[in-house]
Amino acid sequence: MILAYFIGCIPTSFIFTKIIKGKDIRQHGSGNAGATNVFRVVGKLPALFVLIIDVFKGSFAVFFLREIFFNNAIGVTIGFELYGILLGICAIGGHVWNVFLGLKGGKGVATTAGVLLILAPDVLAASFIVWVFVFFLFRFVSVASVISGMFLPVFAIMFRDSIYLVSFCAFLCVMGAFKHKANIRRLIRGEEKKIF
Repeated sequence: MILAYFIGCIPTSFIFTKIIKGKDIRQHGSGNAGATNVFRVVGKLPALFVLIIDVFKGSFAVFFLREIFFNNAIGVTIGFELYGILLGICAIGGHVWNVFLGLKGGKGVATTAGVLLILAPDVLAASFIVWVFVFFLFRFVSVASVISGMFLPVFAIMFRDSIYLVSFCAFLCVMGAFKHKANIRRLIRGEEKKIF
């Protein structure tokens, strides 16, 4: 779980922006250390690489670490699925509360997608469809992320996932809305920037 946290802490957006532009991503654009802000500050291709790596961080933490450590851990009494959920929470937590960036990381959307890609690909696919629909309707990444996040527990219930997975999705929904609170304030004031 500690290793999963530090994998989540890999500051992809900070590294790419520093190498390409020589800037601190947290001091430009929206100030968020995520792929959307890299898109604004650096460009499309670097943002795509950041997005892919951030998704991979979540998938790697759940899939590979669970495979490596679950059967070799001494005294583990929790199930395989719950262990994966805990690893996912740690990886997302590392991205959001990044120890290398003063506990101020990204919003965790891409890393969450990576975690759900392994734990609940059906829930991820359904919520991604919602994300795409809302994004092309309003052109706000933040609005699309918050609304698609709200559907996570709904889809988990619809697909009859375990109570652990439904609870995890509910947690992601609340955390996603909390991490987007600054965006929500800007939306209310009419200051939130659209993409394209």
